[in-house]
Amino acid sequence: MRPPDPEGQAVAVFAALTDPKRRALLEELSRAGPATVTDLARRLPISRQAIAKHLSQLVEAGLISAGEPAGRRHPYRLEPAAIRTAQVWLAKLANRWDDRLAALERVLDVTETKESSNDEQA
Repeated sequence: MRPPDPEGQAVAVFAALTDPKRRALLEELSRAGPATVTDLARRLPISRQAIAKHLSQLVEAGLISAGEPAGRRHPYRLEPAAIRTAQVWLAKLANRWDDRLAALERVLDVTETKESSNDEQA
C-alpha cells in the first residue's frame, strides 16, 4: 500500500477536524487516553451511533486507530503522525508565503528608495 501524499493527508485531517463532535472526541482521547465507543458515549453528550460514525471518519483520516479488541470492545487511541504530516504541510505552505512576502518587501524597498532618490534630485 502506498503512503498518502502529504497534501492528501493534510486535506483528510482538515476535513475531519471541521466537525465539532469529532474535535470533542479527539480532545477526550487526548485528555483521558484510549477509550471504546461505550466509554466515550458515557463521557460526552453524543449518541453511540454518532460516536461510531465519527470515529470511523477519524480512523479514515489517520487521526486515530482501533486497538486490539478485548472481546467486543475496541479501544480507540490517538495517532499523532497524521497531525504531524498536516503540520509539516502547513509549515511548507507558510514558508512559501514568507518567501513571497519577503520578495515583495524587497521590491517595495527598492521602489521606495528609487522614488526617494528621484524626489531629492528634483
